[in-house]
Amino acid sequence: QVQLQESGPGPVKPSQTLSLTCTVSGGSITTNYHNWNWIRQPPGKGLEWMGAITYSGCTYYRPSLKSRTSISRDTSKNQSTLQMSSVTPEDTAVYYCARSSRLITTATMREYDYWGQGTQVTVSS
Repeated sequence: QVQLQESGPGPVKPSQTLSLTCTVSGGSITTNYHNWNWIRQPPGKGLEWMGAITYSGCTYYRPSLKSRTSISRDTSKNQSTLQMSSVTPEDTAVYYCARSSRLITTATMREYDYWGQGTQVTVSS
C-alpha cells in the first residue's frame, strides 16, 4: 500500500520561502511512469495543480507559479520537496502531494491514485 505524507512548517510569514516535503512509503518515487505532484486548495476554492516531478526526475510547473516554485527529490529518502519563494497570504492553502501514472497538469481528482492527507500552510504576518 502506497502512502504519502506531507510535512511542513505550518505558519509562514509573507516574503519567506515555503518548504514542504512529501515522504512516500510502500513504493519508490523512481518507479517507471509514476509522477509525484503537488496540489493545493486555498480556503473556499478548488484544487490547483502546482507542479510535478517525474519518476526520472524531470520537473513541470504551473506557468503562473513557475518563477517562484521548485520541486526536487531525494531518492535515498524517497521524498519529494516543494519550495515556493516570496509567499503571500494568497498562498494560504492545504497542500497535498499525490501520485499519478501519467503527466497531468490539472487537479482532476480521478487522475491521481494516491494522495497524502494534506498539510495546512498559513501565510500571515
